[in-house]
Amino acid sequence: MRGMFIETETTPNPATLKFLPGEQVMPSGTREFASPEAAEASPLAQALFDLGDVTGVFFGRDFVSVTAAPGVEWPSLKPQVLSILLDHFVSQAPLFAPGSAGEIAVPAEGDDQFADDPADADVIEQIKDLIETRVRPAVANDGGDIIYRGFREGVVYLQMQGACSGCPSSTATLKNGIESLLKHYVPEVSEVRAA
Repeated sequence: MRGMFIETETTPNPATLKFLPGEQVMPSGTREFASPEAAEASPLAQALFDLGDVTGVFFGRDFVSVTAAPGVEWPSLKPQVLSILLDHFVSQAPLFAPGSAGEIAVPAEGDDQFADDPADADVIEQIKDLIETRVRPAVANDGGDIIYRGFREGVVYLQMQGACSGCPSSTATLKNGIESLLKHYVPEVSEVRAA
C-alpha cells in the first residue's frame, strides 16, 4: 500500500480547514453537507460529522473542506479528521452511499425564486461564463464554491458554499471582488447579492 499524505491548507474562515488528498475527490461539481442528516448520503461526510465537533463538510474537485464547531480547537480536531480521510482514501471507499442520490449533482437552477428572463439570455451567458472562468477558480482556492442562482433587474444572485458560506470575508468577496468584476465586463449588472 502506498503511503498517503494529505496536505492541509487554511481558508479565509478560521473555523474551516481544507484537506487535499492529492487525488480527485469529486469527478464533477461540488457537494456541501451542512447537517448530519445531509451527511447520511456520504459515508465520509457522515464519519466526519460523527466526530461531534464538525458542523460542515464540503467536497470539491480535489479537496475536502471541514468546518469545526464553534469553540472547537483545530489542533485537537485535525488528527481525527486526517485519520478519517486517510482511511477513506486509502481504502478507496465510495464517496456516496450506494442508492443515495448523492452522486447526482442537483442543478441549482430551476428555482422559481430567481427565474431568469429569457430576454436577458445573452447577459446571463456572459455572467455565467465569467463566474466559471474567473470567479470559481479563485473561490476554490479558498476551499469553497460559488453558484449562479439568477439575474433579475440588474441584480446577480449568487450562492456561496463550503468554506466561503459562513466566513465574514465572503460577503466582502461577493460585494467587492465579484461585483466589480461582473460590472466591469457586463454593464447590465448593477449589483451582486448572496442568494
